[in-house]
Amino acid sequence: MSTTTPTAPTAPFSTARTTATAARVLRQLRHDPRTIALMLLVPCLMLVLLRYVFDASPRTFDNIGASLLGIFPLITMFLVTSIATLRERTSGTLERLLAMPLGKADLIAGYALAFGAVAVVQSALATGLAVWLLGLDVTGSPWLLLLVALLDALLGTALGLFVSAFAASEFQAVQFMPAVIFPQLLLCGLFTPRADMHPVLEAVSDVLPMSYAVDGMNEVLHHTELTSVFLRDVLIVAGCALLVLALGAATLRRRTD
Repeated sequence: MSTTTPTAPTAPFSTARTTATAARVLRQLRHDPRTIALMLLVPCLMLVLLRYVFDASPRTFDNIGASLLGIFPLITMFLVTSIATLRERTSGTLERLLAMPLGKADLIAGYALAFGAVAVVQSALATGLAVWLLGLDVTGSPWLLLLVALLDALLGTALGLFVSAFAASEFQAVQFMPAVIFPQLLLCGLFTPRADMHPVLEAVSDVLPMSYAVDGMNEVLHHTELTSVFLRDVLIVAGCALLVLALGAATLRRRTD
């Protein structure tokens, strides 16, 4: 009597599968210069524009430049990631990948790793430009600014991966921006201190990750030492990014109906 050797179950997460996915995404990005320009150059161009909009008032640039140094990468990574992931689904690539021994966690982590590598370059370019070429006056370490900018870009990547599960087209993916990004932009404390807002809006801002990204940038702007508030803000932004990535893996679908 013949016996059949049972097939070992596929591990829910594999470093090799994750890195292979990340390498594939990076190869695709390499052949898409417009997307690369959007991710790497647009935040820098926005900072240059902002600097010379306030050319007669450099202190204004110092006050809001650090906050926007984190906001611009978040927005661009959100747009690029949501559209790129949706394109994978609508083209059938996502379904073919998930038919292979590739779990949802591998796929989400691979995308996060690939776009995270781009986010490192993006954040380094924007921070270096703002501090050393545009003269952003920062009391704390520029490396801490870079850390917050990088976490913001990773948060944008995570949000983009998450909302792509609910869009049926690239146009719909872009339409999520007013719902996901704009409220955070208005309530993060960029335009007015959060403590001066209506109590209801202040309470809402307390649960939005962009608020802590702006708070973290402001801590670096005004303090020479590493403060407990800065550490709190960094941990909250990082925790929100990880939570949204987990939600993205849970809501990932093979195809758009």
